[in-house]
Amino acid sequence: MSLSLPPEEERARAVQRMFSRIAARYDLMNRLMTGGMDLAWRREVIRRAALRPGERLLDLGAGTGDLAREALHQQPHCRVVAADFTLAMMLAGKTRPPAPSAWVAADALRLPFPDAAFDAVVSGFLLRNVTDLPQALREQMRVLRPGGRFIALDTTRPRPGLLSPLIGFHMHRIIPFLGGLLTGDRAAYTYLPQTSQHFLTAEELLSRLIEAGFTGAGFRRLNFGTVAIHWATRPA
Repeated sequence: MSLSLPPEEERARAVQRMFSRIAARYDLMNRLMTGGMDLAWRREVIRRAALRPGERLLDLGAGTGDLAREALHQQPHCRVVAADFTLAMMLAGKTRPPAPSAWVAADALRLPFPDAAFDAVVSGFLLRNVTDLPQALREQMRVLRPGGRFIALDTTRPRPGLLSPLIGFHMHRIIPFLGGLLTGDRAAYTYLPQTSQHFLTAEELLSRLIEAGFTGAGFRRLNFGTVAIHWATRPA
């Protein structure tokens, strides 16, 4: 008889299995879904991290390491750790230069790093997939040094407007079609738009950052309001 898992743990394992299935085509799908704009968004995330030589960066939920590599392009003398809980995603990214200082298997809710280990923590499309957002934010706060920077890129629910029907059509028709065509896993690219639709608004995520104890929090909406970059600082 198999033991049943708590709903949160079962969801986490299901997400892990899903990302394992699509790892080989994940980057290609990101480029197609966003028209290549995700590369510009990642560049802005790293600019906001304001890395200096020798500083330590954690790319959390790194996937194939796009943010980690962008950090090394912008600041070649920083030290980057790329962490993810899906081995297949990290293996897909390990062969691409420049290489982070380390790739680490890590659960965003229980990070295997000491307190105040990093000067900045960045993530791309991580937060909407964690099963306990307050705990994930607490962990990121813990591993940041006082005065360290938090920057997160993620989807957000757009405000209703004239473009809402087109946005909905793209998310719920075009993306699953492309995902099925290129990865053979239409279900994964049905799940991803659904998580975007049910995730917090940019304003709600800002409130969660403040509740977690971060200071200097703010955000910028992108891509017709469907994506946002949030930033904040661990109090000194």
